[in-house]
Amino acid sequence: MDGLRKFLKRMTLLTGLLLLTAPNSGCLFVGGFANQAWVLSKFFITTPLIPVSPFFSQEVEDTMYFEERYGRVPVLEPVEGENAPLFCMDPPTPDEVMRSMPDDTKGGVPFLAEVQRNNVRIVVEPIVDSLSECRFYPMVGPARLHKCHYKCTVYFEKIKRSDWPIPFEHIDETIEVVYIDHDHLIMCTGPDGGAGG
Repeated sequence: MDGLRKFLKRMTLLTGLLLLTAPNSGCLFVGGFANQAWVLSKFFITTPLIPVSPFFSQEVEDTMYFEERYGRVPVLEPVEGENAPLFCMDPPTPDEVMRSMPDDTKGGVPFLAEVQRNNVRIVVEPIVDSLSECRFYPMVGPARLHKCHYKCTVYFEKIKRSDWPIPFEHIDETIEVVYIDHDHLIMCTGPDGGAGG
């Protein structure tokens, strides 16, 4: 019982000292942070500062990059003449192939669970190259669909590494296949098409 009294006296004394010194130390804690966020939001006429993890901002940037570069279907002008190239001329770039693969390398914790890809080799094979008949597409008009499908085989070393609690490294020879479509529309020409005729 005597030990409990001593402990309670000590805790009461420490709590009293903390309550007396904390307001005079300049520390603002949670209320001070909220106050500063409110003042800054009034000054800049916006919401209070909201911390965003770099992981999520990188996700948004990658999504926008992919949509801008690879996510749209182009509509090409009509190509006429006997030497008009009516075959697929733009195979997928290595960047597009790597972005199309399922990304199991992100989301790991550094030094605890890391996954890397090394010695990447990409083989691109065209599997479909066909041109459909002229038909009407909404918001485009009369056009032909040029189908370009590619089979991309990716060979790489998948390295799983952890440094704690038990250091280990596992290297696995991996093959993944990604199918990419580069379909695009070509405007029709002639009396039925309306463009150029």
